[in-house]
Amino acid sequence: MDTAPSKLPTIGTVTVWELLRALREGARDFARAPAFGLFFSAFYALCGAILVYLGAGTFTWTLMMSLGFPLVAPFAAVGLYEVSRRLEAGEPVTWAAVLSVVWAERGRQLPWIGALLVVIFLFWSFFAHMSLALFLGNMQLTNITTSWDMFVTPAGLSLIGFQIIVGAVVALFTFTLTVVSMPLLLDAELDFMTAMGVSIRTVMRNRAVMLLWAAIIAVLLLIAMAPMFLGLFVALPVLGHATWHVYRRALYQEL
Repeated sequence: MDTAPSKLPTIGTVTVWELLRALREGARDFARAPAFGLFFSAFYALCGAILVYLGAGTFTWTLMMSLGFPLVAPFAAVGLYEVSRRLEAGEPVTWAAVLSVVWAERGRQLPWIGALLVVIFLFWSFFAHMSLALFLGNMQLTNITTSWDMFVTPAGLSLIGFQIIVGAVVALFTFTLTVVSMPLLLDAELDFMTAMGVSIRTVMRNRAVMLLWAAIIAVLLLIAMAPMFLGLFVALPVLGHATWHVYRRALYQEL
């Protein structure tokens, strides 16, 4: 049976104080249902460790994958949004209830955004390899994947700076598309293009605050990945739950 489309939400104004409050509420949600946060984070922490392992721990692979990993991290939070939604609504937070909702999303609109995130990540991987050849292609390739020597040269430092700048632009683009659209698609009956449009307009209306939120997410994720991605077991749940609360403050819905 088809569900009637939801009405478009009204975009509100988000303050810095509300970001801090959302972080506090995200930490509270994680503390109230820690098993779910650890469960949904485990897959992505494991994937991160596998990426490093496949790169044999090399500096080049670790750099490229670490910069690109946050691009797909938003999809890790879908289950966390549902946990926060249930805690907020006073509904039971059980494995059967949460996992059934997450499983049901496979036939809705969220997988389209998931596919888009994969495409963006693949673009980043391709770009990282191309920039490596562009900046270091004329240098001797001996030990380029295992040695830091190449990266402390002017060409190597330029490569790192260039990748960080472009990576930040791509990450900001991804953030703009997903920060509101993913929790909105879980919460409402809208198509993914409409939801991304709402997300873009929300970010544009709250430029400074949303830019700060993007910076907070990026910094915390990068710090969390430092100890072999183990910090993601805390950072992803807190940020996932907090993003739900930012979404609830940003949009006024008539569902």
